[in-house]
Amino acid sequence: MGSFKEKIKSVIFGTTTIYGKLFDIGLIVSIMLSVIVVMLDSISGYHEAYGDLFYLLEWVFTILFTIEYCLRIYCIRLPSSYIFSFFGIIDLLAIIPTYLSVLFPGAAVFSVIRVLRVLRVFRVLKLVQFMGEAEQLRKAMYASKNKIFVFLFYVMTLVVILGSVMYLVEGEESGFDNIPRSIYWAIVTLTTVGYGDISPQTNLGQVIAAMIMIMGYSIIAVPTGIVTSAMRFTENKQQMQCAVCEDKNQRKGSKFCNNCGAKFHNDN
Repeated sequence: MGSFKEKIKSVIFGTTTIYGKLFDIGLIVSIMLSVIVVMLDSISGYHEAYGDLFYLLEWVFTILFTIEYCLRIYCIRLPSSYIFSFFGIIDLLAIIPTYLSVLFPGAAVFSVIRVLRVLRVFRVLKLVQFMGEAEQLRKAMYASKNKIFVFLFYVMTLVVILGSVMYLVEGEESGFDNIPRSIYWAIVTLTTVGYGDISPQTNLGQVIAAMIMIMGYSIIAVPTGIVTSAMRFTENKQQMQCAVCEDKNQRKGSKFCNNCGAKFHNDN
């Protein structure tokens, strides 16, 4: 029985075996097809023509995903490590809407949440190695949070001042009928979005707007510089992630997860 569980686990959670790769590829294809079915069913023309077929396919996909979810719980040592993990919660949310639609018609539309399960493609394509870089970026952003907060406070102060100035310069006749609306224009202009719903009409207002636009280009680069500087001093530890409980503090080369006890089958 134990060896049977290990075989199922190596197929479902592993990517080193041919069966594991085929399982993950088949799973991702099924997920994409199920999401396409939900999207097509939301189009009235397709719903009227193929509504019964879409309904049948939705239940087929839901049953398949339910079996897969149960097998994942069955084959691991600590079921709670998967059930309460990120992918465990996503997998559960992916099958609940169809069952809820029996009691609450229309709830099946939330099945599009299955697209989040395609995140497993990182494992299939062996892109897990890049998750270390993503973790380094997260740590760098966290380390520079105080500088970013100060920068955002500076920007908010700046747009309040600029919006107030434009309110005085342009006035209601140009669309700047109140200070909050003028601040909105300053934010849109400073970020170089430029919707064009409000625009200065006077020469002085256009000069100020041009200065704000030029200022916006230089301001946008500041957060990038802050995070880049922090990344230079952030150590990227040689760790890997457990495929079962998603714990990221696993030492490379370990045979078992120190959080849930799962046996590693990947080459991460």
